[in-house]
Amino acid sequence: MTDETTHFGRKQVPIAEKAAKVAGVFHSVANRYDMMNDLMSLGSHRLMKQFTIQMTAARPGHVMMDLAGGTGDLASKLATIVGPTGRVVLCDINYSMLSNGRNRLLDQGIAGNVDFLQANAERLPFADNHFDGITMAFGLRNVTRKDVALADIRRVLKPGGKLVVLEFSQAVNPVVRSAYNAFSRLWPGIGKAITGDRDSYQYLVESIEMHPPQEELKSMFSTAGFVDCTYHNLLNGIAAIHVGNKADPL
Repeated sequence: MTDETTHFGRKQVPIAEKAAKVAGVFHSVANRYDMMNDLMSLGSHRLMKQFTIQMTAARPGHVMMDLAGGTGDLASKLATIVGPTGRVVLCDINYSMLSNGRNRLLDQGIAGNVDFLQANAERLPFADNHFDGITMAFGLRNVTRKDVALADIRRVLKPGGKLVVLEFSQAVNPVVRSAYNAFSRLWPGIGKAITGDRDSYQYLVESIEMHPPQEELKSMFSTAGFVDCTYHNLLNGIAAIHVGNKADPL
C-alpha cells in the first residue's frame, strides 16, 4: 500500500481515492452540467470551445478523440468536421456524463460516426499511433496523475498528431484575477440554489485554484514528450488553450 496523496480541491486525499471522488462530483452535476456551464461562464465557454476546435485543424477523414468529453460539446462539432469517412471517440471516465453526452448526440442526429467509451485518461485502451487529434475541454484538472495521462495521450496520437486542451488557468492582469476569483466564489451558492448541491461546485472552484498555471502546464506537455508546445490565453488568461504536437519520426 502507498501513502502517496494528491489534491481533491484543497484537500489532500489518498491518490487511489481521487478518481472515485471526482466521479461522485460529476455524477451529481451531470444532468444540469450544460446549464451550469452557461451560468458560470456567462455563455463564454461556447466560444472557447469553438476556438479549441479550430486549433485542432481537424478535417474530413480524421480519427479524433474528445477526452473527458462530458456531454459532447466538442465531439458533436468534430463529428460534423470529420464527416462519414472519419471517426470520433467521445471518452469520459464518468458514466453519467458519458450517458448524457450520448443521448444528446443521438437527439441531434449526429452520432453516426461517434463511438462512446468509458475509460480513464491515464490508461487509454487504444494501440499506439491511433488518433489524428485529441481534445480535452475543462477535464485535465480533474485527472489524478496528469503526467501519466499526458504521456498516454501522446502514445495514442499518430506522429504529427495534435493534443488541444482547453482549461481554466490564471488571469494575467491582477485586477481581472481578483474580479474573477470573487465571481467564482459565487458558484457554490448558485449550484446550491439550482441543483441542491453546493459541495460539488465548491470542489470545481477549488480544482481551478489548484490547477497548474500556463507556463507550468506548458512545461508538463514538454516533459511528456510533446513538441512545439504553445498556449493561447482567453479572457486575459482566465482560460487557456494548450497545444502540443507529437513529432514525426526522422
